[in-house]
Amino acid sequence: MYGDLVSKRAVDAVFQALFILSDLRFLLRETAPGHDLDEAQQKRAATSIAKVKRQIAIIEEELVR
Repeated sequence: MYGDLVSKRAVDAVFQALFILSDLRFLLRETAPGHDLDEAQQKRAATSIAKVKRQIAIIEEELVR
């Protein structure tokens, strides 16, 4: 139906994903210019990516019905 409101859960997921991506951006700035991540940084990146994927799944679930 036209005019349906976006759920608070979807909006929260968008903002959470953006915050997580900002953290990932900081990690990339930390390792510039070569972006040669050490083991701990790789783990942080993998964790961040997994969290973003969870937020995207929520966004899809809420917005693509």
